[in-house]
Amino acid sequence: MRKVVAREKRYVEVESRTDEDGNVTPLAVIWSDGVRYPIDRVLDCRQACSLKTGGTGMRYTIKVNGRSTYLFFEGPRWFVEAKVVPMP
Repeated sequence: MRKVVAREKRYVEVESRTDEDGNVTPLAVIWSDGVRYPIDRVLDCRQACSLKTGGTGMRYTIKVNGRSTYLFFEGPRWFVEAKVVPMP
């Protein structure tokens, strides 16, 4: 297993639902290679900044494949704190 050396801001496509009150719920993250990761659950949503990559907006704490991570809505785009690993 390769060691994570840093994090980078990576903009991603997100499937979401907006209700009649304007509340946004992300449903899935689609990576640049087209792989779709369904969101198991949204645990929290608050205004916050990314301390690892910079940027600010609505920070969603989500569960994907049983693991917690952050998804940011920096209107009008979504981003994640992607892992950077060195090439072998």
